[in-house]
Amino acid sequence: MFGSTLDSSRGNSAASGQLLTPTRFVWPYGGRRVFLSGSFTRWTEHVPLSPLEGCPTVFQVICNLTPGYHQYKFFVDGEWRHDEHQPFVSGNGGVVNTIFITGPDMVPTGFSPETLGRSNMDVDDVFVRTADSSQETIPRMSGADLEVSRHRISVLLSTRTAYELLPESGKVIALDVNLPVKQAFHILYEQGIPLAPLWDFGKGQFVGVLGPLDFILILRELGTHGSNLTEEELETHTIAAWKEGKAHISRQYDGSGRPYPRPLVQVGPYDNLKDVALKILQNKVAAVPVIYSSLQDGSYPQLLHLASLSGILKCICRYFRHSSSSLPILQQPICSIPLGTWVPRIGESSSKPLATLRPHASLGSALSLLVQAEVSSIPVVDDNDSLIDIYSRSDITALAKDKAYAQIHLDDMTVHQALQLGQDASPPYGIFNGQRCHMCLRSDSLVKVMERLANPGVRRLVIVEAGSKRVEGIISLSDVFQFLLGL
Repeated sequence: MFGSTLDSSRGNSAASGQLLTPTRFVWPYGGRRVFLSGSFTRWTEHVPLSPLEGCPTVFQVICNLTPGYHQYKFFVDGEWRHDEHQPFVSGNGGVVNTIFITGPDMVPTGFSPETLGRSNMDVDDVFVRTADSSQETIPRMSGADLEVSRHRISVLLSTRTAYELLPESGKVIALDVNLPVKQAFHILYEQGIPLAPLWDFGKGQFVGVLGPLDFILILRELGTHGSNLTEEELETHTIAAWKEGKAHISRQYDGSGRPYPRPLVQVGPYDNLKDVALKILQNKVAAVPVIYSSLQDGSYPQLLHLASLSGILKCICRYFRHSSSSLPILQQPICSIPLGTWVPRIGESSSKPLATLRPHASLGSALSLLVQAEVSSIPVVDDNDSLIDIYSRSDITALAKDKAYAQIHLDDMTVHQALQLGQDASPPYGIFNGQRCHMCLRSDSLVKVMERLANPGVRRLVIVEAGSKRVEGIISLSDVFQFLLGL
């Protein structure tokens, strides 16, 4: 996982009997090649740092250091740099970072507060910061800055339309409601798309959307004792029949007591982006069809696009890219704002617990958790709560390959096996730059998180601890928009 591990006692016989402390050094500010050098390498050796998987702008390395006071600096793309967010001093060699490694009965010695230059901290403060990063000073935003930022974003979205989300070229796939459900999910799998609008030739209109949640509910129905739907019937069971059955399961009835499917949530090309975002959030859907008809009665509709929060966020990032100072909240670290779902710290309570899975958990329990928690994905962690993978609703379409759904029992297949099943599939929805797990750090700025979420297929970022990849929280597109719009 790490590029190298340095032993600071190397070549020092006097230090060879001392206790060495593994110490993680992190450079979270990007670059192509990053090295570490310091007093513990006698400033003669450059130790390479490795990029953190899923966070290409974060580099790290573990060094074994002897107790005492050390100085260090980073060499980034041929230029010496120091981390202004860590303790630093000014000396003959310029500005360098400092760290104190405690040993038995040791206190920080060998330097004075006067040598700490611009860091303006006393010796004890240096000790506290290096021993417990949670005590670092976190900039807080004012209520006025928050309101100004939200107002400017609201104005932007209110003056932009869904038409601006349409790509210059592309395709949108729609499914006939009379297609068998099995064939429909094969199409989703083969096309690498998470959902598709539904067209009813009899009515001459779009009537709904078929997505991963439908397949999850179907598989759970198949595994339910006394189910009215058999695996053989799935071969001929139409989408229309399933939607009607789903309405019955969900107890959605009209005034005559007949089941009716949920009405289609849609927008027009000239609806403003704020209304589009609100429709997505209020209806808890991943995307809404952009449909246009030149006739007043809405007949002969044209499907133009599937609008998503990702596309709207990309519009925000593009507009404020060169004027980020006009949005004071953009530079705030995500740990300082009410955003996302976090693992509660000791002594803290959480009204919305973060759901996680172990790789040996059954697929059935994973699907139940996705439905009950009303989330689109769940981090898969090891016994140390370090991130291994992530299981998303859209991963369920991998079971369409070779009719795997007809050959498994949900309680017998593990999450690990289900993820392996999809590894040899064509690139599915949710893969960006060859990565399934998209991560960030608690110290990352809001603008950095927004830029990553604006990439197509990235619907959430898992917040991890640098190095250990221990899961600290998760931020979704919905979380970002609820915060930006003040919902």
